[in-house]
Amino acid sequence: MSTISPGAEDALLIIDVQNDFLPGGALAVPDGDHVIAPLNHLAKLGFGCVVATQDWHPIDHMSFVEQGGPWPPHCRQSTYGAALASTLNQAPIGYVIRKGREAECDSYSAFFDNDGKKTTGLDGLLRALAIKRVFIGGLATEYCVAATARDAQRLGLKTYIIEDAVQGIARDISTTIKQLNTLGIRFIASDFIGDT
Repeated sequence: MSTISPGAEDALLIIDVQNDFLPGGALAVPDGDHVIAPLNHLAKLGFGCVVATQDWHPIDHMSFVEQGGPWPPHCRQSTYGAALASTLNQAPIGYVIRKGREAECDSYSAFFDNDGKKTTGLDGLLRALAIKRVFIGGLATEYCVAATARDAQRLGLKTYIIEDAVQGIARDISTTIKQLNTLGIRFIASDFIGDT
């Protein structure tokens, strides 16, 4: 595979690299901190924009176990757990999209709430910036990364997942990878992305 050189029509999407998803966090992704170094490297390349997302939940969010949801409380608005990791270089990040802000609906995707009714504004932003391709890294592969990739592809964006800049909760995410490949979403190593 030849090297891809990012340009003005390309966006790097950094998904949910937040303290609560890192080792020691409330909903830690195993080895989640391993995504930070490749993302820091990629963010310095010539992308048209770099966008970071944050889960940004109210204290009574429906995904929390206390509300009958599947997850322990995490990424509560304005808390340390919701903050982007301090080791993530935030200087290149031009935009931050906060999702899951409504108590009654979750948002795995960086584009839409899970019910598909509310947009986060990311689609409009990327269209305004004339973005044609997105490169996705972050946490967790089979949840928010996969949901974001599916929506990006459906919206007509050529979609890549950076395989060494994502980490799954499960050890075996092969089913997720196969499903995404079937949709035309490509997995690419960060080594194949660089300036010419």
